[in-house]
Amino acid sequence: MADTRAVDTHAVGAGRYAPSPSGDLHLGNLRTALLAWLFARSTGRRFLMRVDDLDRVRPGAEQRQLADLAAIGVEWDGPVVRQSERLELYASAIERLTAEGRTYECFCTRREIQQAASAPHGPMGAYPGTCRVLTAADRARLRAEGRPAALRLRADIADYEIVDELHGRYRGLVDDVVLRRGDGMPAYNLAVVVDDADQHIDQVVRGDDLLPSTPRQAYLAALLGLPAPRYAHVPLVLNRAGQRLAKRDGSVTLADRIALGESTEDVVSALACSLGYSARTPARLLEQFDPADLPRKPWTFDENGLLQPDGCP
Repeated sequence: MADTRAVDTHAVGAGRYAPSPSGDLHLGNLRTALLAWLFARSTGRRFLMRVDDLDRVRPGAEQRQLADLAAIGVEWDGPVVRQSERLELYASAIERLTAEGRTYECFCTRREIQQAASAPHGPMGAYPGTCRVLTAADRARLRAEGRPAALRLRADIADYEIVDELHGRYRGLVDDVVLRRGDGMPAYNLAVVVDDADQHIDQVVRGDDLLPSTPRQAYLAALLGLPAPRYAHVPLVLNRAGQRLAKRDGSVTLADRIALGESTEDVVSALACSLGYSARTPARLLEQFDPADLPRKPWTFDENGLLQPDGCP
């Protein structure tokens, strides 16, 4: 639910939650959204909602996601922003990097990239720069073959350090990240950097599975002359097999839990308990919240047991 109170958007920073409308939110998504809200509100920041809808969009998913967040009491400031409405901003950033000689076309297929990255002595998980050295004739030949060209950043470093509120100093891989996909759409890593700076978001709270991509984003922000936000990568919710929770893991959405006879307050209570608190509303949880007390290990969800995590009443 949007909070329409007047606020000077340049006077204070902001946190955000930015779901992709690819399906319904599960308990892990709701927990991360709640944490992002708690971090922002506990530090006097605005809290913004942005829909990352440049890829994997399912009809109706955005509306259900926003309804679920409002139902559990996560409210946001101002209107919802959608990436699909901000294409000019991304194009401008790409033009700037291209003018500085920091981009090049890449004609590699996904399979070719995977094979190159997994080759002996290759950089693990990194794009190896195959298309960096293509000549104009090479590029013309590949276009004539009908290969679409993505646009990559020409990185001049191999790693970059960020500071995370939960993980401390973290140095991670930087490679020639995609800026514009082969279908002409802006890539996630570029869009999120441009959006956060444009919206004056100075606090990013998200799942710790995204920590490895953060040095790339912080480096890209530096190249664009944009401030990098403060990061907090929080533990995920896992299934019994130790894998990231997903829809296939049973009754994991808000609608699923309500169908089982639980209330939204029951769901909030379980999420709060998984964080070490006792509360049935976000407002009550905010009164107790302290980032220093957050667990550093994931919450394991057992679909065959009660919703409440171990040790919860």
